[in-house]
Amino acid sequence: MPDITWTIKGREFIHCNCAYGCPCQFNALPTDGTCHAVGFVEIEEGHHGETNLDGLKIGLIAAWPGAIHEGRGQVVPIVDERASPEQREALLRIMSGLDTEPGATFFQVFSATFEKVHDPVFAEIELDIDVDARMAHAAVPGWVEARAEPIRNPVTGDAHRARINLPRGFEYDIAEVARGWAETQGPITLSIKDRHAHFARLHMTQSGVAH
Repeated sequence: MPDITWTIKGREFIHCNCAYGCPCQFNALPTDGTCHAVGFVEIEEGHHGETNLDGLKIGLIAAWPGAIHEGRGQVVPIVDERASPEQREALLRIMSGLDTEPGATFFQVFSATFEKVHDPVFAEIELDIDVDARMAHAAVPGWVEARAEPIRNPVTGDAHRARINLPRGFEYDIAEVARGWAETQGPITLSIKDRHAHFARLHMTQSGVAH
């Protein structure tokens, strides 16, 4: 067991370059053979040891040349500029998979697949996430601009709703599926258009997802 306990409760927006639904959620290979993604979390309640994390935001830009489990990935961690030095260290430890049981969270699993972790970005994170409406906007000036909206029925144009339930997942229990767009700058330059996105209410600890 890790020496330090931590908890994050909040809302998540993830967007990648796979087709709607994302084969990775089903242990299948990515749609185009590669994985490019951006992700953001707004922490409503959280702590790392004695360090309070309430109200802070985090994000990442990540890319793998193949499937995630094949490794050779790279990541840019993004941390809310409002975080104190202690909060920054705590968030980066969580995002790096430290103080976490092996395989317990997607942060820890992904950390084992990165061969390059770029310097963390401490910046303003503009983030608006509505899980039920399947709507989001995320912006980090000079780094990321991303948005998501519901999938549309190709015949009627009505909003389509689909969920993914992972009772033993390492990221969420239930996710609402949507579609998104993203442009990034910096060492990982991505341009993703009308591809998979999902939203979830997160409840994670050092031991994994609370299902």
